[in-house]
This record gives sequence, structure tokens and C-alpha cells, in this order.
Amino acid sequence: MLKGIDNRLNAEVLGTLRAMGHGDCVVVVDTNFPAESVAGATVTGRLLRMENLTAAEAVNAILSVLPLDTFVEDFAGRMEVVGHPEELPPVQVEVQAEVDRAEGRSRPLPGIERFAFYDMARQAFAVIQTGERRFYGCFMLRKGVIPPED
Repeated sequence: MLKGIDNRLNAEVLGTLRAMGHGDCVVVVDTNFPAESVAGATVTGRLLRMENLTAAEAVNAILSVLPLDTFVEDFAGRMEVVGHPEELPPVQVEVQAEVDRAEGRSRPLPGIERFAFYDMARQAFAVIQTGERRFYGCFMLRKGVIPPED
């Protein structure tokens, strides 16, 4: 246990988030996502797990240490519901609330078509699989920067 660090962040996840650079993406996925096979193609080449957490709980913990990119439109994203790209299932509403809380403002998560999401995930820095069992609990977070202190 460390002071000031969310205890839901395990050592592997913390180390990976720390190693990421500006613009790198981490993908947070539900239990139905083909995480093991997709993670093999990422920069880390292995799957990370936060399996006892919902998607919103995992994103809350991650955003306690990871700044989101403020320079791009695709600062984050959500997997679109097949056939209903504008639909926001409850899991996505919950994660949107965590992003808004961390950002201190509303920044709607752009939708990413299912197969485009798989392709993007293969190019990500890492994949983190949660214990989320609800469908469409899959998200991308792009790392931003921490400005110098004044």
C-alpha cells in the first residue's frame, strides 16, 4: 500500500501507466472482450487485469493518476453499440461521469465502431481487462501531460 495511490491500482497497472508517454492509449475492456489475443499485439504484449472492478471503478482509479490528452478530439472513446452508435448504455454513462469528474468539465466520449475499436486496441500501449460484465464496457483513454509547476 502506498500513500496517495488508489489501492485499486495494482503494481502492473501502475507501472504501465507510468511508462506511457503523451498520446499513448490504454484500453479498458469488459470481460467479454477478446482481451488476451488483442493484448498480445500491444506495446506491452501482455494483458493487465483489474478483474474485481466495474469499468467505472477501474476508470476512476486510472484517472486518479493518468491525465487525459487535452490537445486532441480523441482524448478517450467508447465502443459503439452495434446498430445503434448513438446509444449510451448505463455502463457508458457511468464511465462518462468518471471522465467528466476527472476533467472537471463535460467532454463527451467519442464513439468508436466495434471493429475499429478492436484495431485501435491492437495498436494501444496496453489492454486492461476489468470484471465488468455488462455489454459495451470498453473504453480507450489517451494519456496527456502534466504541466510544470508555476
